Amino acid sequence: MLTVDEWAEIRRLHAGERLGIKTIARRLGLARNTVRAALRSTSPPKYERGRRPSCVDEVERQIREVLAEYPRMPTTVIAERIGWTRGITVFRARVAELRPLYIPPEPYQRTEYAPGELAQWDLWFPPVDIPVGLDVKARLPVLVGVSGYSRWTVARMIPSRESFDILSGHLEVLRQLGGVPRAGVYDNESAIGRNRAGKVELTAAFQSFRGALGMKAIVLKPGFPEGKGLVERANGYLETSFLPGRSFTGVDDFNTQLVDWLDKANRRVHRILHCRPSDRIAEDRAAMLPLPPFFLDLSWKQMVRLGRDHYVRVGTCDYSVHPRAIGRRVEVSVDLDTVTVRLAGELVAQHVRSLAKHRTITDPAHVAARRALRDAEPIRRPLDVEVEERDLGTYDHALGVA
Repeated sequence: MLTVDEWAEIRRLHAGERLGIKTIARRLGLARNTVRAALRSTSPPKYERGRRPSCVDEVERQIREVLAEYPRMPTTVIAERIGWTRGITVFRARVAELRPLYIPPEPYQRTEYAPGELAQWDLWFPPVDIPVGLDVKARLPVLVGVSGYSRWTVARMIPSRESFDILSGHLEVLRQLGGVPRAGVYDNESAIGRNRAGKVELTAAFQSFRGALGMKAIVLKPGFPEGKGLVERANGYLETSFLPGRSFTGVDDFNTQLVDWLDKANRRVHRILHCRPSDRIAEDRAAMLPLPPFFLDLSWKQMVRLGRDHYVRVGTCDYSVHPRAIGRRVEVSVDLDTVTVRLAGELVAQHVRSLAKHRTITDPAHVAARRALRDAEPIRRPLDVEVEERDLGTYDHALGVA
C-alpha cells in the first residue's frame, strides 16, 4: 500500500519538478499505475484496519431484539436474557455501540443568562481555623456570590450566620460586584427564608433588605443544589485553588487575601464561557440595578437599661460603657466589625467586635471615669443629732414578763 510519504513525494515531483509518470515510477521504484492513482487522488492514503470477527457477532441479532423492546435494559440483564456466558467486556462494548440506535437523543438546553439578570448566593464553610483573638480559633462562614452572565465571583468572610451578619455581608459583596442583579438565588437559609412545598416565605429582615435594593429573591427547594450550580462550583474552586498553602492571622487578613485572589481569578479564562469574566463584567454591571443612594443600616440594634456595672452583653461577650449612662436607656448597635453604644444619640462606647466567645472587653477610659465618679461622690456620715432612746422595760411590761 502507498504510504503518505510516497504520496507526497509523487505529487511534489510531478507538480514541482514537472517529471512524467514513467520517470517518477522509475525514481521511486513504484508501478506506473500506482503513480497515476496517487496523482488522481485528492487526499492522502489512509490505512483502515478491517474489523476483526468477534464472538459477539453471533448474538448481535439477539441483542438488537432485546434493545428494540427494552432500550434501557442494563447490559448485565441483556447478557443474562440471551444466555451470554463469555467475557462481559466485549459484550458491554457492543451493547454500548448498539444502544444509541434504539434510544432517541436527549439534548440538554444550555442555560443562558442575560446581563444583570441573576446572581447565585451561598454560604461556604472553609475547613480552616481563623484566629479570633486570645489564642482562640474558629471556623467562620464565607458569603459567596456568582453573577450568571459574566461569572464574576465575589466573597467575604462574615462573623456568623445571624441575620444581621449575613445581610451586612451581602451588602458588602454587592458593593464588590458593583451593582444589584435583578434576581438572587438562595438556599433555605434561616436568615433569608424557606421554600415549603413550593411556597416561599422570606424573613421580615430580608424582605426589608431586598425591598431597599429592588431585587427579586428565588429560594430553591430543599436538596436541590443543581439550582445554583454556578456558586457551588465557585465554592469548590475556592477550596481547591485559594486555600492550599495559605495561612491567616484573622478575619481581616482572610478577606484581604481573598479579594486579591479573586481579582486574579476573575481575569482567568472561564472553562464554559471561553472568555474572562472581566471581559463581560462591564456589560453585566450596566444592566444591573444601582446600589441604593441612601445609607442602608443593617446593624443589629437593641435598647437596654445600663446597670451599675456599666457593661452591655452582645452574644456571649460583655462590653464596657461610660458610667455616666448608668440607669439610662442606651441603644446597642452591632455590625460586622464594631459594637457601638449611644445615649440619646451621643456615643458612650465603641469597641472592636470580639469573635471569641465569653470575653469581657473593657475600655480603659471607662475604668478611669468610674474611679473619678467614685472619688467625687460625697462620703455619707451620721447626722450629729440627739436620738431618743426607748426604755427596754417597756417591752417587758408589754409581754407580761415583768
